[in-house]
Amino acid sequence: MRLLVVEDEPVLREQLVQALRDAGHTVEETGDGREAHYLGDAENFDAVVLDLGLPQMDGLSVLRRWRSTGRRMPVLILTARGSWQEKVEGMDAGADDYLAKPFHMQELQARLRALLRRQTGHASSQWQCGEIALDTRSARAAVAGQPLALTSHEFKLLALLMQKKGQVLSRTELSEHLYPLDEDRDSNTIEVFIARLRKKLPEGCIETVRGLGYRLVEPAASGA
Repeated sequence: MRLLVVEDEPVLREQLVQALRDAGHTVEETGDGREAHYLGDAENFDAVVLDLGLPQMDGLSVLRRWRSTGRRMPVLILTARGSWQEKVEGMDAGADDYLAKPFHMQELQARLRALLRRQTGHASSQWQCGEIALDTRSARAAVAGQPLALTSHEFKLLALLMQKKGQVLSRTELSEHLYPLDEDRDSNTIEVFIARLRKKLPEGCIETVRGLGYRLVEPAASGA
């Protein structure tokens, strides 16, 4: 997943970002409400972790502005322990879930996985495409029961293709999910990763759609 973490407390933000990156996600971060609004408005994220007490613009205002302009990415808000008013206001503003501080990092990651499943229509953390199986919880993949040895970039690429199985994804979109904003993005490297994945996956499951990008299909349905 490509995630945005919005938290003004530096130590907690660093812990969140590191844990999510260790779990295989591409993560952008900010501790400023105005920058958060800009990033969420200008970039495409699979989900957002949003604290409510932010400088420049509070989290509820950020969330309301996103929703008023049609931004529909899942948002998990962080609230103060026992503050039921924050929870209600957050849900009414368009949040998809909430988590009270302090929290366990494993619970936050589980809630993000649940939000992604709802967003993509997956019923569990186990994703399947023909003989390809991917477990979003353990960050592992296999073909016909045999584990795949994947680099972090290869896993992220495969996860996105499986998340949006059957949809055509451009090289730019794939690149955005592989590299953070502060890294140089060369969409040409996507061809290299696609070539590597094709060698490890069943023949015909990654289609090239000329001039548009790539899509993952079950081999029996390839050539459509």
